[in-house]
Amino acid sequence: ELERWELLHLLIGSADGKKFRVFAQGLTFEVMISHANRQLRKMSDRYILLRDPKEPLALLVIDNYQAGEIRSTRNLSGGESFLVSLALALGLSHMVSRRVRVDSLFLDEGFGTLDDDALDTALETLAGLHRSGKLIGVISHVPAIRERLAARIQVIPGPGGKSALQGPGCGAK
Repeated sequence: ELERWELLHLLIGSADGKKFRVFAQGLTFEVMISHANRQLRKMSDRYILLRDPKEPLALLVIDNYQAGEIRSTRNLSGGESFLVSLALALGLSHMVSRRVRVDSLFLDEGFGTLDDDALDTALETLAGLHRSGKLIGVISHVPAIRERLAARIQVIPGPGGKSALQGPGCGAK
Protein backbone atom coordinates (compact mmCIF):
# COMPACT_ATOMS: atom_id res chain seq x y z
CA GLU A 1 0.00 0.00 0.00
CA LEU A 2 2.88 2.34 0.85
CA GLU A 3 4.50 1.70 -2.56
CA ARG A 4 1.26 2.63 -4.33
CA TRP A 5 1.00 5.93 -2.42
CA GLU A 6 4.67 6.70 -3.06
CA LEU A 7 4.19 6.07 -6.79
CA LEU A 8 1.15 8.34 -6.82
CA HIS A 9 3.14 11.01 -4.97
CA LEU A 10 5.97 10.71 -7.53
CA LEU A 11 3.49 11.18 -10.40
CA ILE A 12 1.28 13.97 -9.12
CA GLY A 13 2.28 14.98 -5.60
CA SER A 14 3.90 18.28 -4.74
CA ALA A 15 3.28 20.86 -2.04
CA ASP A 16 2.32 23.57 -4.53
CA GLY A 17 0.12 21.30 -6.68
CA LYS A 18 2.22 21.87 -9.80
CA LYS A 19 2.80 18.17 -10.54
CA PHE A 20 -0.93 17.44 -10.46
CA ARG A 21 -1.70 20.54 -12.55
CA VAL A 22 0.82 19.49 -15.21
CA PHE A 23 -0.51 15.92 -15.09
CA ALA A 24 -4.13 17.08 -15.59
CA GLN A 25 -3.17 19.57 -18.32
CA GLY A 26 -1.18 16.81 -19.99
CA LEU A 27 -4.29 14.64 -20.26
CA THR A 28 -6.16 17.46 -22.01
CA PHE A 29 -3.10 18.20 -24.14
CA GLU A 30 -3.05 14.58 -25.35
CA VAL A 31 -6.68 14.85 -26.46
CA MET A 32 -6.00 18.12 -28.28
CA ILE A 33 -2.95 16.61 -30.02
CA SER A 34 -5.07 13.68 -31.15
CA HIS A 35 -7.69 16.02 -32.66
CA ALA A 36 -4.96 18.19 -34.22
CA ASN A 37 -3.31 15.14 -35.80
CA ARG A 38 -6.64 14.18 -37.39
CA GLN A 39 -6.84 17.66 -38.92
CA LEU A 40 -3.18 17.57 -39.94
CA ARG A 41 -3.68 14.22 -41.75
CA LYS A 42 -6.41 15.86 -43.84
CA MET A 43 -3.93 18.56 -44.89
CA SER A 44 -0.73 16.55 -45.36
CA ASP A 45 0.78 13.16 -44.64
CA ARG A 46 4.06 14.83 -43.75
CA TYR A 47 3.65 15.71 -40.04
CA ILE A 48 2.53 14.03 -36.85
CA LEU A 49 2.44 15.91 -33.55
CA LEU A 50 3.48 14.37 -30.25
CA ARG A 51 4.19 15.44 -26.70
CA ASP A 52 7.77 16.15 -25.75
CA PRO A 53 8.70 13.57 -23.06
CA LYS A 54 11.14 16.05 -21.50
CA GLU A 55 8.65 18.95 -21.42
CA PRO A 56 5.17 17.47 -20.92
CA LEU A 57 3.32 20.54 -22.21
CA ALA A 58 5.51 21.07 -25.30
CA LEU A 59 5.14 19.68 -28.81
CA LEU A 60 7.44 17.81 -31.12
CA VAL A 61 6.82 17.07 -34.79
CA ILE A 62 7.56 13.86 -36.62
CA ASP A 63 8.55 14.76 -40.19
CA ASN A 64 7.68 11.80 -42.40
CA TYR A 65 9.38 13.41 -45.41
CA GLN A 66 12.66 13.49 -43.48
CA ALA A 67 12.77 9.77 -42.61
CA GLY A 68 10.63 10.22 -39.50
CA GLU A 69 12.96 12.77 -37.93
CA ILE A 70 11.57 14.20 -34.69
CA ARG A 71 11.85 17.98 -34.68
CA SER A 72 11.08 20.72 -32.22
CA THR A 73 8.26 23.05 -33.23
CA ARG A 74 10.81 25.84 -32.77
CA ASN A 75 12.59 24.59 -35.90
CA LEU A 76 9.58 24.72 -38.23
CA SER A 77 9.55 27.09 -41.16
CA GLY A 78 6.87 29.78 -41.39
CA GLY A 79 4.70 27.63 -43.67
CA GLU A 80 5.13 24.55 -41.50
CA SER A 81 4.26 26.54 -38.38
CA PHE A 82 1.16 27.89 -40.08
CA LEU A 83 -0.13 24.39 -40.97
CA VAL A 84 0.62 23.02 -37.49
CA SER A 85 -1.01 26.06 -35.85
CA LEU A 86 -4.08 25.69 -38.06
CA ALA A 87 -4.34 21.99 -37.14
CA LEU A 88 -4.00 22.83 -33.43
CA ALA A 89 -6.66 25.55 -33.69
CA LEU A 90 -9.02 23.17 -35.47
CA GLY A 91 -8.28 20.44 -32.92
CA LEU A 92 -9.01 22.82 -30.05
CA SER A 93 -12.17 23.96 -31.82
CA HIS A 94 -13.30 20.35 -32.09
CA MET A 95 -12.69 19.85 -28.35
CA VAL A 96 -14.79 22.83 -27.28
CA SER A 97 -17.50 22.18 -29.87
CA ARG A 98 -18.95 19.50 -27.61
CA ARG A 99 -19.98 22.19 -25.15
CA VAL A 100 -20.03 25.32 -27.29
CA ARG A 101 -20.99 25.51 -30.94
CA VAL A 102 -18.15 27.00 -32.97
CA ASP A 103 -19.41 28.21 -36.35
CA SER A 104 -16.65 30.60 -37.37
CA LEU A 105 -12.91 30.78 -37.75
CA PHE A 106 -10.94 33.97 -38.36
CA LEU A 107 -7.34 33.92 -39.57
CA ASP A 108 -5.22 37.05 -39.48
CA GLU A 109 -2.33 36.81 -41.96
CA GLY A 110 0.14 33.93 -41.88
CA PHE A 111 -0.43 33.09 -45.55
CA GLY A 112 2.57 35.10 -46.74
CA THR A 113 4.95 32.48 -45.33
CA LEU A 114 3.43 29.62 -47.33
CA ASP A 115 4.83 28.15 -50.53
CA ASP A 116 2.36 27.38 -53.33
CA ASP A 117 1.70 23.79 -52.20
CA ALA A 118 1.19 24.74 -48.56
CA LEU A 119 -1.08 27.63 -49.61
CA ASP A 120 -3.19 25.24 -51.70
CA THR A 121 -3.40 22.82 -48.77
CA ALA A 122 -4.43 25.56 -46.34
CA LEU A 123 -7.05 26.99 -48.73
CA GLU A 124 -8.48 23.53 -49.48
CA THR A 125 -8.75 22.88 -45.74
CA LEU A 126 -10.56 26.19 -45.23
CA ALA A 127 -12.82 25.49 -48.22
CA GLY A 128 -13.73 22.14 -46.67
CA LEU A 129 -14.61 23.85 -43.41
CA HIS A 130 -16.73 26.37 -45.33
CA ARG A 131 -18.55 23.55 -47.14
CA SER A 132 -19.31 21.98 -43.76
CA GLY A 133 -21.11 25.18 -42.73
CA LYS A 134 -18.38 27.18 -40.99
CA LEU A 135 -17.94 30.90 -41.59
CA ILE A 136 -14.29 31.52 -42.46
CA GLY A 137 -12.80 35.01 -42.23
CA VAL A 138 -9.35 35.65 -43.65
CA ILE A 139 -7.27 38.80 -43.34
CA SER A 140 -4.49 38.77 -45.91
CA HIS A 141 -2.39 40.86 -48.28
CA VAL A 142 -1.43 37.85 -50.42
CA PRO A 143 -2.73 38.31 -54.00
CA ALA A 144 -3.30 34.55 -54.49
CA ILE A 145 -5.75 34.63 -51.57
CA ARG A 146 -7.75 37.47 -53.13
CA GLU A 147 -7.97 35.55 -56.40
CA ARG A 148 -9.36 32.40 -54.75
CA LEU A 149 -11.90 33.93 -52.37
CA ALA A 150 -15.17 35.02 -53.94
CA ALA A 151 -16.56 37.21 -51.16
CA ARG A 152 -14.15 39.96 -50.16
CA ILE A 153 -14.33 43.09 -48.09
CA GLN A 154 -11.60 45.53 -49.02
CA VAL A 155 -10.26 48.15 -46.62
CA ILE A 156 -9.46 51.32 -48.58
CA PRO A 157 -7.20 53.82 -46.82
CA GLY A 158 -8.49 57.36 -46.85
CA PRO A 159 -7.35 60.83 -45.79
CA GLY A 160 -6.80 61.63 -42.14
CA GLY A 161 -6.19 58.01 -41.14
CA LYS A 162 -9.78 56.99 -41.91
CA SER A 163 -10.60 53.95 -44.02
CA ALA A 164 -13.61 52.89 -46.03
CA LEU A 165 -14.96 49.38 -46.54
CA GLN A 166 -15.95 48.09 -49.94
CA GLY A 167 -17.67 44.78 -50.68
CA PRO A 168 -20.81 42.77 -49.99
CA GLY A 169 -22.81 44.11 -47.05
CA CYS A 170 -20.81 47.33 -46.84
CA GLY A 171 -23.17 50.24 -47.32
CA ALA A 172 -22.30 53.90 -47.45
CA LYS A 173 -23.12 55.97 -44.37
